Amino acid sequence: MHRSGQLPAQVAAKIAERIEQCSLAPGDKLPTEHALAKSFGVSRSVVREAVAQLRHEGFVHSRQGVGIFVADAQHRQSIRIEQDALRDPQSFFDLFQLRVPLEIEAAGLAARRRSEAQLEEIERTLAEMNGVHKWTEEGIVADLAFHRTLTLATNNTYFTTFLGFIAERIGTTISAARSTAVLEEIVEITIAEHTVIRDAIAARDVAAARVAMHRHIVNAAGRLGLRLEDERR
Repeated sequence: MHRSGQLPAQVAAKIAERIEQCSLAPGDKLPTEHALAKSFGVSRSVVREAVAQLRHEGFVHSRQGVGIFVADAQHRQSIRIEQDALRDPQSFFDLFQLRVPLEIEAAGLAARRRSEAQLEEIERTLAEMNGVHKWTEEGIVADLAFHRTLTLATNNTYFTTFLGFIAERIGTTISAARSTAVLEEIVEITIAEHTVIRDAIAARDVAAARVAMHRHIVNAAGRLGLRLEDERR
């Protein structure tokens, strides 16, 4: 599979194509993570994020302890952010504008409402971001997983749904930022920003979580040459 761009989005698109072409019909069970990873030549964490995206878009649904199944067509979402649209710098800017209110509020809610199990999941994804594969595409996958698990900790399904719509394209912005700076520096800075967010959520400090997320998004935009702060004046 082509390595440029964002791998979970590519895998999700391939599976969605199979569903739309009826190679996978409503009610069919998806192959296991292991089988899908082998089929697409990616890691299981990439497959996990791809399936999460498909779940957000209504292509599949989970049955606890049973597996992932193809959903009926009427359950699919009509809102999508196409990969090609983000080749336009203005689209990058618009995406970050959308992220600001949603993710800042999500961080605050996560600090207030998260369970211990949800905090452990956030900490697991942060550990993966800081793992041995942090310089590779796997580091981007872990970054996406961090944001996804944070939205789950809001315990508000609408935040999970709407942020799920844009999650598949956040990876594109991370890849772009990595390509415009010294990789080692950008990765360590990003991990540090996520650590501050985690710490605030762990401490149940709502204000600090909101501030940390705002700083992260503004800095992430700045790494792409976008000045979000100008919009707040």
